[in-house]
Amino acid sequence: MTTMATIYRRVLPSPPAIDFVSSQGKQLFMEATQGGTMEGFFKLISYFQTQSEPAYCGLATLAMVLNALSIDPGRKWKGPWRWFDESMLDCCEPLETVKARGISLGKVVCLAHCAGAKVEAFRTNQTSIDEFRKHVVACSSSDDCHVIASYNRATFKQTGAGHFSPIGGYHTGRDMVLILDVARFKYPPHWVPLKLLWEAMDTVDQASGYHRGFMLVSRLQRPPALLYTLSCKHESWVNIAKYLTEDVPELLSSKNVNDVKDVLSIVFSSLPSKFLEFITWVPEVRRTEEGDQSLTPEEQERLSIKGEILKQVQDTELYKYVGAGIFKGNSESSNGFCCGQTHVDMLVPSLTNRIGLHPASSDVLIALLLALPPQIWSGIKDNTLLREIDTLVSMDNLPTLLQEEVMHLRSQLCILKRCKDNELEKDLSAPL
Repeated sequence: MTTMATIYRRVLPSPPAIDFVSSQGKQLFMEATQGGTMEGFFKLISYFQTQSEPAYCGLATLAMVLNALSIDPGRKWKGPWRWFDESMLDCCEPLETVKARGISLGKVVCLAHCAGAKVEAFRTNQTSIDEFRKHVVACSSSDDCHVIASYNRATFKQTGAGHFSPIGGYHTGRDMVLILDVARFKYPPHWVPLKLLWEAMDTVDQASGYHRGFMLVSRLQRPPALLYTLSCKHESWVNIAKYLTEDVPELLSSKNVNDVKDVLSIVFSSLPSKFLEFITWVPEVRRTEEGDQSLTPEEQERLSIKGEILKQVQDTELYKYVGAGIFKGNSESSNGFCCGQTHVDMLVPSLTNRIGLHPASSDVLIALLLALPPQIWSGIKDNTLLREIDTLVSMDNLPTLLQEEVMHLRSQLCILKRCKDNELEKDLSAPL
């Protein structure tokens, strides 16, 4: 039986890199801190993690940044806790594929969008080193924006090839960046010249055929999903996304539909299995043993907003059709988010007619119908009926809170479809 040789870390090639904990590295840190370009470092270092698999650098980097930005994943990690972990970043590429081959810049951008972050991404052949420096300085001077770099390690004389890591700070006088390398089993955090990092990014990823680059990740102005979110936990999401964006238009164009009920019946009659696991409500839990059971002002505010959104859903004209029972489904969320948990309080929105209930299937379906791209309904041949449907699903007729909720779902659906069709590698721009 042969035994595989093992390795304990690597010696950091220096130059060109400068070890963060070396005397020179510490001096750079102190000077950059005094210069105000290490503001983002402290949030990042609080959530610094080591990638759990040799090819998980992209996942670990993104999980670290999302947690540093305090973005709520809307789904549980372990126990009752919602927290970003590499294992949860699976909506744009199966984890087994990432484990075997790594992940492209486009797929990491997809994951960031799906996680509810605000994302701007650039390939080096679409921008300049001067623009990159401006973004690095801006993000390093605040704690609400972080830069993720996709680069080739070989440029730094390091072993390996493509890699992802966040930029932890910038030294103005030396024009150097601090790379918080998530492969901590291999190399420690280190400073490198910004120009050299640009050269490392300005390389072609052989797997995708596109240039590498960088992405700016920050929080949206409000939580991306207060009541609903698309879940890609199950592989069936690919079939569901295809059904909604491709099959439904074909079905509507191939059948005779006379009224709104006919349209909705066609949509609902062929729903793929596990459909209700594709769009889920965002639950909120807390442990009962934590003492004071009164709601905090923040909890009260969130529950109040969730209740208002749920009321706005039920006040739509569409609810008169869907809520009337055209679709017969489970009356509660089907994902069992907290089923079986002990010592847990569920914080759910309340309405006068439904106190403390989870959003019902009809509520969830209405939200998803509103989120479908407008062109989905273009196959309806009867112009009068088409206008009626357009009015029912029009964003213009929705209150602001519900508009924002629907726009988030529409953005998620759009980015998932682009990711499935590999369109993100061609165009890293935001989905809407």
